[in-house]
Amino acid sequence: MLHIKRDIEDLLTAWKNDNQRWPLLVRGARQVGKSYSINLFGEKEFENLVTINFEQYPKYKACFDTLDPKEIIEAISLLYKTDIIPGKTLLFLDEIQECPRAITALRYFQEQMPQLHVIGAGSLLEFALSEENFRMPVGRVQYIYMKPLSFGEFLDALGENKSRDMIENLDWEKPPNPVIHQHLLSLVKKYAIVGGMPRAVAEYASSGNLGRCHQIQTIIIQTYRDDFGKYASKVKYKYLQKIFYAVPRMIGKKFKYSHVDDSIQSRDLKEALELLEKAGVVYRVKQTRGDGLPLEANANDRHFKTIFLDIGLMQNLCGLDSETLMAENFIQVNAGSVAEQFVAQELLAYHDPFEEASLYYWAREERSSSAEVDYLTACRGFAVPLEVKAGKTGALRSMHLFLEKYPAALGVQISQHPFNNTLPIISIPFYGIKKIPRLIKNYLQ
Repeated sequence: MLHIKRDIEDLLTAWKNDNQRWPLLVRGARQVGKSYSINLFGEKEFENLVTINFEQYPKYKACFDTLDPKEIIEAISLLYKTDIIPGKTLLFLDEIQECPRAITALRYFQEQMPQLHVIGAGSLLEFALSEENFRMPVGRVQYIYMKPLSFGEFLDALGENKSRDMIENLDWEKPPNPVIHQHLLSLVKKYAIVGGMPRAVAEYASSGNLGRCHQIQTIIIQTYRDDFGKYASKVKYKYLQKIFYAVPRMIGKKFKYSHVDDSIQSRDLKEALELLEKAGVVYRVKQTRGDGLPLEANANDRHFKTIFLDIGLMQNLCGLDSETLMAENFIQVNAGSVAEQFVAQELLAYHDPFEEASLYYWAREERSSSAEVDYLTACRGFAVPLEVKAGKTGALRSMHLFLEKYPAALGVQISQHPFNNTLPIISIPFYGIKKIPRLIKNYLQ
């Protein structure tokens, strides 16, 4: 597969060189590139890489019958037929959720063998961490969360490095000229079709064949479906499948279990949704108030929207083929749900990778005057409203209502329009989402 540089590579290098590092647990959904990036990092940065995949080679589980790091290393060295030398070897424990004792052992590596570089990763790691009898080595392990490729990483993969550099250096004084603006929007369109799953991106970067990308997306979707048996019993399989296929069609709408299937009890669908959340396939966008931070403090768990892991997979599941998407104004497809998915995916991608990301929105539900702002983001002590506009026009009535009610100094419209910093609602194009905090910081003193 074509090598795709990921932003996590720089973070891993910084972790390697940190004398105060802890063992690292890389968390994220299946096929977002965890194993590939870690193995590449190990081959590049260390004299010796020892990769143990507990799913593929379950015999290594017995090495963790003890929690003594020296005994563990002796056993692995014997089976792997190699020396494991602190400072020179990276020990990579892949699919670590298959061996919960290995997760527990990480704290003892930190305490008794801190010079050894140890990374664990797993696609279904959250399932192991939530087991009733599992004891997490709190305070002895560092997490890092990996997502599908961001739009910026997608640009790198396509050789559009100058485009990414331009976005990274955006400021109000020198916005892109109209030709560059349209070029960047055309790249957003390609990303919305290909998505951020590494295999699909690598295929597009090497061949430019959208049909082949669609086939790869279909294979990835089947892989996720095959995983359902690992999430729950066969009885619950159909509930997982219902949620899996419903979420891509419900993006941008308030989630109601009755809209998934009104013949199934909501508690069964609720459990299925929670399982897909743990697997990193689905994210909730929680409704919250805008009168203070943290946003989670005022979140209402009963009212939420959902987004899917990846925009390319989402469009595939909605039955949209590449020819249709290339012919249509992609951002208005499905009443703007594609645009909301793109913005949410970008917000997640650029969140602090060492913290679990959450998404929020604001809504006022009154018979005579309902209103909704698509997303809220925390910046400089304020809850800043973000409104996604798929079309060319829009009154932004809900945004104005929010700004009248809450203390935010401004709102942000995300659309196809060029940059505009006219207050109180500034305009930022889809490709500029990463730069929102920097572009608005001077207005939030």
